[in-house]
Amino acid sequence: MTNNILLKFAKKGINLSPDAYKKVMSQDNPVNFASDLIVKLKSRDFKPADLISVDGEVIDEITGNKSKSNDDTTKDSQEVSTDSISKKSELKIEDKKTESEGIVKIEDSEKVVDAKVQFKRNLEKSNVTYDYEVIQDSSNKSYTSGEIGDLITYFQSRYEKLHKILKQRPDLKMTTKVADIDDGQTTLNLILMVREIRSTKNGHKFVEFEDDTGSISILFSNKNEELFAEAEKLVKDEVVGVIANKNDDFVVANQLIYPDVVRISEKEMDFGIVFLSDVHIGSLTFLEDAFQKFIDWINCEYGNEEQRKTAEDIKYLIIAGDIVDGIGVYPNQDKELSIKDIRQQYDEAARFLGNIRSDIKIIITPGNHDASRLAEPQPAVPEEYAKSLYQLDNVEFVSNPAVISLDGIKVLIYHGESFNELPMAIKGLSYEKNEEMMVELMRKRHLAPIYGERTPLASELEDYLVIEHVPDIFHTGHIHINSYKKYKGIHMINSGTFQTQTDYQKIKNIEPTPAQVPVIHKGQYKLYRFID
Repeated sequence: MTNNILLKFAKKGINLSPDAYKKVMSQDNPVNFASDLIVKLKSRDFKPADLISVDGEVIDEITGNKSKSNDDTTKDSQEVSTDSISKKSELKIEDKKTESEGIVKIEDSEKVVDAKVQFKRNLEKSNVTYDYEVIQDSSNKSYTSGEIGDLITYFQSRYEKLHKILKQRPDLKMTTKVADIDDGQTTLNLILMVREIRSTKNGHKFVEFEDDTGSISILFSNKNEELFAEAEKLVKDEVVGVIANKNDDFVVANQLIYPDVVRISEKEMDFGIVFLSDVHIGSLTFLEDAFQKFIDWINCEYGNEEQRKTAEDIKYLIIAGDIVDGIGVYPNQDKELSIKDIRQQYDEAARFLGNIRSDIKIIITPGNHDASRLAEPQPAVPEEYAKSLYQLDNVEFVSNPAVISLDGIKVLIYHGESFNELPMAIKGLSYEKNEEMMVELMRKRHLAPIYGERTPLASELEDYLVIEHVPDIFHTGHIHINSYKKYKGIHMINSGTFQTQTDYQKIKNIEPTPAQVPVIHKGQYKLYRFID
């Protein structure tokens, strides 16, 4: 334990004097105490030289053994500087607006840390009434055996669900099954699943489709530029509507109809929702200081007057996967971990989230780094790994994906593993504009349409990745790049990360946007920054 404790401080640029080390090791739980102490030390206005040798007096001061008691703690005094929103108080702020959203940069210039970090959820019981409902959660609905029969049932489920959605379109109310096409029939209205896509030597596209009765090949001519552009967005295993003409041996497409969503009306909301993902607690590149600033803000203890008023209205916090960095997710990951035990990573997450005020309900879904199976849909993180988080009264766990209702606002949460393959399958899509990938998934009404390639999918007896419920908010993560777009009345949000650029991202030339936190506050999108 000794080496682990010293290494923990060393990685944060902190050295302990012998006296300070004794005080750390004398605690009931030295590991947890060390983590708390590091947060406090790094939050103080210390210069790097001040941390070369932290002595026992500093620890006494911070823990309250010298000049403060545990019950007599002071609130943080802070100055926030950026360029300008308001100068009404001692805080200065700048509101930089992009085309459709306000981006606020928050910086800390001076901070006095509480003598003792307490779980604020334990200070008082919340009396807030939540209208919280889980609409879709596949956590306890996994029945697949992996046999070929399950795979057939899985695709039948996908086809039937999307067939039902497409049948609501006026052009597809009357459709024909492939096996029922007459020899003399010239106009075809079909609902089909893509089986294979190939290009001809003249640059046209032949798409082999199928339904539950048979298969058919349909030509998409490049002379019809608008239709051909739509056909270029087709991917294997998705379900679409096709209106075509049949001439002798050829069937030529006239129209391609995606399941898509119709425009929805915006709902009124008098509260706020915060969106996080890819926090990656336990990684050496986890931005602990920035995350602590975020927690201070959501507790209404950080930011200018306007920002604190926004924080006061926050009722829900959604974390869309990868709250921890996990263990063995990729080769040699242990070299990039500050915490090398998965349960201890979740303990550390509980230490942070446990200090969020108790009147905020926290909803957590798994991602590919969490202690859940890799294949989607992923069941909720099991209690055996995240027991400390399960003990928090205001935390709820759901599957990935999941659909929840928050005071009538419907939220679709999906970590985003399928983003790995969409840019390679559809020309024009990229990680940097992941909001366009979100739009494409909404048009296809499926979160991971391509089966058997980069995205691991479980052949369940039901396809839980079909987007049956049209959400008010679509929340994703995984890419580590924050983005926002409003599509047909739906807020499309990718919440970025709290991790700096990884070696993998350097190889892929992916520039993350860390410590940028999106908020839907009373129906309006806001973005807060907690890092320089």
